Amino acid sequence: MREASPRFALDYLATPGLDVRALFAFARDQGLTDVQIRSQPGSNGIARGMPAADVRSAAADTGVGIISVNALQRFNEWTPARRAEASKLADYAAACGAKTLMLVPVNDGSWPANVERRGDLRVALKALKPILQSRGLIGLIEPLGFRTCSLRSKNEAAKAIAAIDGQSVFRLVHDTFHHTLAGETFFSSELTGLVHISSVNDPIHWIYPDRVLVGSDNGSQIRALLDGGYGGPFSFAPFVDAAHPLDDLAGALAASIALFRHGLLTRVPA
Repeated sequence: MREASPRFALDYLATPGLDVRALFAFARDQGLTDVQIRSQPGSNGIARGMPAADVRSAAADTGVGIISVNALQRFNEWTPARRAEASKLADYAAACGAKTLMLVPVNDGSWPANVERRGDLRVALKALKPILQSRGLIGLIEPLGFRTCSLRSKNEAAKAIAAIDGQSVFRLVHDTFHHTLAGETFFSSELTGLVHISSVNDPIHWIYPDRVLVGSDNGSQIRALLDGGYGGPFSFAPFVDAAHPLDDLAGALAASIALFRHGLLTRVPA
């Protein structure tokens, strides 16, 4: 029998009511060593004006690592303003000790025809490559499964990375919710840099997911990635409304981790 021991992390999305220091302490208290911080208004140190040095110090004092800063939005719509935004976020990510910068595509249905859209993606990746390299960062591309998204497919993102020789700078985010929503079958353990464990229990919740942390589809996707050799973090990123948080997030996290370690990921050879 082989029991997998994945490395778990926590996305700020799971704890939208906490400030950065409280997030770090909460993660530590749950036995997690890695977190993700976000740049949405009111959600983390960037938006609240917390200097990168203070974020780095808070993480070090708590004993947690920062996986990523999330995110450069509309990254595949490359403009001079986007270049400036990318440089600023990359500076912040490097200064606070993050390993990666999340890259989120345009998701409003405004994208052009396929040939132009794919060309725009490669232009953006080529431009981002030196920005990330010079700061020692990895760019994490997160395809979104929504029909309105300009980049739904991890397979398409992987082809664009190969086309610009970007394998040393870019990785994919495998989000279990978006993977399910897109109906995607593509897995690349080698190119995956981060896995988001999201809510995917029932198709009726695909647009407005429930807040259950684990489900059967999560387990099958995670098992496939581990079987393919993925050894990176699995970050809990459930859709939690700040106005209606889970009554016992710590308990839900503990139950989810136990389910993965002792249930879904335990193999018995035939």
